[in-house]
Amino acid sequence: MNQESQKNAMAMAPTSSQELAELVAELHKENKPWHPCGMNTRMNWGPPINGDSQAISSRGIHQIIHHAIDDLTITVEAGLSLTELQKTLSEKGQWLAVDWPWGSSPILKPKSTGTIGGLIARGLSGSLRQKHLGVRDQLIGIGLIRSDGLEAHAGGQVVKNVAGYDLMRLLCGSWGSLAFITQLTLRTEPIKSAHSYLTINGKLQNIESFRSELLNSSFTPEYIDWKKETIKIWHLQLGLASVTNKALEDQIEGIQRLANKHELKTQHQEWDGPPNLDNTSENLSTRKINFLLRINMPPSMIIELINSEELNSLSCWEWRFGAGTGLGEGWEVNSQTSNYLKSTNDISRLRNKITKLGGQVVILIQPFNTINRISAWSNSPSAALIKAIKKQFDPKNQIAIGRLPGVSS
Repeated sequence: MNQESQKNAMAMAPTSSQELAELVAELHKENKPWHPCGMNTRMNWGPPINGDSQAISSRGIHQIIHHAIDDLTITVEAGLSLTELQKTLSEKGQWLAVDWPWGSSPILKPKSTGTIGGLIARGLSGSLRQKHLGVRDQLIGIGLIRSDGLEAHAGGQVVKNVAGYDLMRLLCGSWGSLAFITQLTLRTEPIKSAHSYLTINGKLQNIESFRSELLNSSFTPEYIDWKKETIKIWHLQLGLASVTNKALEDQIEGIQRLANKHELKTQHQEWDGPPNLDNTSENLSTRKINFLLRINMPPSMIIELINSEELNSLSCWEWRFGAGTGLGEGWEVNSQTSNYLKSTNDISRLRNKITKLGGQVVILIQPFNTINRISAWSNSPSAALIKAIKKQFDPKNQIAIGRLPGVSS
């Protein structure tokens, strides 16, 4: 067990928001550092927490507060697992239109999906952003506990405590560095009855031309992903959904005609539909992954990245990029032969290449104990503003020290 895991294994887990607020207030009074966590599924992601920090888990606050079925909203406590949330919604024919976090195995390991609070704190959108936008776009209300233990709400039931801030957008993607998220009100969607997905194969340049024309067409896939597994070549995968089988078939036939126009081959396969997005994550949950990269770049530049020496120098890696969003991930799949020094050098070169293409790279997973550790994220052009906001929320610098997005540590 590494140092980071040991910290979170000893997490305190209050069983109510009031108990949590009292604990945070006491830590504030004593000037003791602390950091939020959930089920401890992804606390090794991103930069490590600096120093001796008390972990506080949300797993003790996990109730469904209110499900407004007709209004398509649900209010839950932050410690509720994403698996349990989707299961509850599916019983009413609804779902939260977000991807399972990378590496989840909701069937084999239900807790591996983590908590809904952790999902919001990281703010990482996946393939479904193509149709349903990001996780922050599903968020309409939030409850939080400030660094001094005071409770506040924003969004649907607003209690303004800091004039001028959009608290929901600030906290979504803050990695727990500003406050403790306790409660969330989220948009839900009806589950469509008909689902399928298409795999598109052919010459890369033909696929790129198809991708460009598809995005400017009237077709509305749930997701459009560039994918590359270790033993396969680059291809596109499209997830499709509709309210009737006939409407779905019409959409499939139209996309196949477009693919034929670009001299591409299509393969039609069944898809269980949301929230079962695909089977990629099921296979990842049992692997030991040394490196996982999160990439955000202009979609039109992905083809140049795919063809680049920098990306292809990383052997035994798998890749997935949103063809319409530019959001993607890459992960090393053969950790037995990993050379840390070579990997970190190659990743640094790739990061420089992606930066030149107008994108960004976040190192989500890397070995904690290597001396060649790469900064999880680069300094943002707005790093000074980010630090100023952090000071407003956490004047004593107690929360998740060393884990402030956009500020290199």
